[in-house]
This record gives sequence, structure tokens and C-alpha cells, in this order.
Amino acid sequence: MEARAAALEIARCLKEAGHLALFAGGCVRDRLLGLDPKDYDVATSARPEEVLKLFPRATVVGAHFGVVIAKVGGVAVEIATFRTDGSYKDGRRPESVEFSTPEEDAQRRDFTVNGLFENPETGEVIDHVGGLADLRAGVLRAIGDPVARFQEDGLRLMRAVRFAAVLGFELEAGTRAAICAGASLLARISPERVRDEFSKIITSGRRRAGVECLVETGLMEWVMPEFLKTLGCEQPPEYHPEGDVYVHTCIMLEMLGEDASLELCLAVLLHDIAKPPCRTVDEVGGRIRFNGHDAVGAEMAGEMLRRLRYPNEVIWAVVGMVGRHMQFMNVQKMRVAKLKRFMAERTFAEEMELHRVDCSSSNGLTDNYEFLVMKGAEFAAEPLIPPPLVTGRDLIKLGLSPGPRFKEILEQMEIEQLEGRILDREVALEYVKGLAAASLA
Repeated sequence: MEARAAALEIARCLKEAGHLALFAGGCVRDRLLGLDPKDYDVATSARPEEVLKLFPRATVVGAHFGVVIAKVGGVAVEIATFRTDGSYKDGRRPESVEFSTPEEDAQRRDFTVNGLFENPETGEVIDHVGGLADLRAGVLRAIGDPVARFQEDGLRLMRAVRFAAVLGFELEAGTRAAICAGASLLARISPERVRDEFSKIITSGRRRAGVECLVETGLMEWVMPEFLKTLGCEQPPEYHPEGDVYVHTCIMLEMLGEDASLELCLAVLLHDIAKPPCRTVDEVGGRIRFNGHDAVGAEMAGEMLRRLRYPNEVIWAVVGMVGRHMQFMNVQKMRVAKLKRFMAERTFAEEMELHRVDCSSSNGLTDNYEFLVMKGAEFAAEPLIPPPLVTGRDLIKLGLSPGPRFKEILEQMEIEQLEGRILDREVALEYVKGLAAASLA
């Protein structure tokens, strides 16, 4: 069942039982923008206990807030009772709520474009907060006093940037001023909540605008303060005519496709994160250098992502891509074995995209990229790393014990196999026998 059909069924049941039921929030906004809502929320006059009578298998996720999750045809729909919120002393949740009317419920929401309701049967839009005018004008405006809205929940600062970026809207002047003034509120928000909003910004099709807005409003200082040092970090103009590290990174973010993975987006954002601390200028000639910024950057990226509580698999991928991004300049000089190992990395396809936008946004040289595309076609007939012809068990049978030399022999045999000099197991066994005999002599 489609999400809208499931929500319609729930609204119909609520209405037949004598309750008011309206679609609310993002699903109304997205439909009006011609977008396909991912999910539907239903706001109702029914109290939680009344909702549970109609949907006995529903799950209560916030009884205190009047929120119930019901499933119809396998589709989960959030059902929330109209309410007003009390004070937000913890900067996240109201200490108390009172069930109320649609008009009052709209006033407690974050932004006008998210405060719209829709009659499920007629499609009529019900607007108590001026959201329709802002939607038409492409403006993101906090409902009521923006300072109060952000004080209630500091995560709304990040949500404001996300909605503005994703929707391509302008931040209303008062809302923008309140974000700048209240940036430090993010210090009260858990890293996980900040991370989730940041991930949505960085993976959106307008990620550059989102990152620029985080910087301009002062929020980036509370998300990734290290990134701010890329502003004004000059690069050699002969290699980077586009500008400083910040501009270079922003251009790369904009060049990524809309479907770019989280790992790739983070790797692009952080690939030059260590250029500021690694920057040196030659006394003679004045050449700017960033020696070791790839290795230092990988370490910094790991620390930053751990601070935001990213999953280990995400950190592993990003750290690897940041640490290897300078190796592309040497691919045409690599021996076949080393090149195949390089191309066999799990994140190689994403690293190729990082390299493409890195070059295209600066010097425009794509020879290494084209070389790897050609090699990819050349190596496509067989696995880059085929099953080994000789294993550790074979070496043990030859009298060798596991250790440094043991590993060296296996690696040397793998090189011979990858280089195409030894492709037969019998020949491989004879080869390692000679190496093993030399080691045992």
C-alpha cells in the first residue's frame, strides 16, 4: 500500500469515529511543491487512548505527547493529537503538553511551511501561520518568535539550514539573525542528533548551499570547527586557480551527483581538511606546499567523525578515502600488482569520483582518471585480486613457520600472480619452494 493511501485510511477511520483528522507538516509542504512525500503524518482531535481503541495494534511512542504509530497495509503512519507545548527546559522536549486545537497546534511547530494542514478528503490546505505565502515566495520563516523557537529545541537551527538548502529557500531575515545569535545552542544537543541533520544536509542535492549556510550562520563552529580553517587557506594558483581550500571544497561538493553516498560526501568535505595545519611556504620561490596533508587529514577526519558518533563503517570508508586521495597522482607509475590492489579497494568507485571532482574543480587535468578507466576495462575480464595460487598451508607443509618471512613469501607470490608472470599452481609451488629453501638454509 502507498503511504498516502495508508494515511487516508487512518484519517477515514478517525473521522467515522467522530474525530477531526488532518494531514500535517512535511507531507502537505512536499505535495504543494510537487514532491512525492516519503511519509504522512496525521494530526487529530482524538486523544491517544481513543486512537488506540480504533487501532489496538498501534504502538505508543510518546504517550505524554499524544503520539501513536499505526500500521495499515504494512505502512507506518504517525498519529498525533493536536496539542500545545509547555516550557522546554532541556532544550529538546516540552516538560508538559495540553491537547488543543489545530490553530494552537500549528503555532507550536517550527517553520511556517511545516505548519500547514490538509483535509485528506478534499485536498483543501488549512493555513494558520502564513505558510502558503512563504511556500510561494520560497522563504523559510520560523513560526512566531524565532529566538523562542530555537530556544525550545536547538536542533531547529540545523533543521532550518537543512530545509533552506534542500528546498532551495531563502532564510527570512529574522530567522537567519536568530540562528546566528543562537548558534551556541548546538552545544546542548547530542552529537547524534546534530550528526543526523548534518548528514541530511551533506547528502542533499544542494549540499554546497547547506555547507555555506552552516559556515555563514556560525553553526559550523559547533559541528566541525576544523573546517573553518579552510577559509582563506591559499593554494598554489598554478594548480588551484579556483581559490582557497574552502572554495575548492565547495565547488567539489556542488559537482557531486544528487545520489552521492554519505561516505563520498564526507570524504569530499574532509579530503583537504589538513591543508591548513600542513601548509608551508618555501623560503626560496615562495611555493606553497601541503606535504603529508593526506595522512594527517585521514587522522583528523577520523577524530571529527568519531566526535559526531558516526558508525565505524562510515569512519573506515571516509578515513581510507581521505588517506588515499593523493595516490592517484602516481597511478600511471605503479607496477601492475600495486595498481590492481589500489583498484580493488572497496571504496575505489567512490574514490574515482572524488578524484574526478578534485581535478575538475581545480587544474582540469583528467589523465590519471582516464588511465584508470582504461585499466578498469582492461582488467574487467577477471577479478582484480584472484584466488591465491599458494596459501599459508602450503608454506607450512614446506617447513616454514608463520612470521615475517612467511608473510613476505606470500606477498611476493601474490605480486608474481598479479603481474601475470605465474598463473599456474604447480609453477607457483615450485617458485615458493625456492623461496622457502633459501629461508631455511
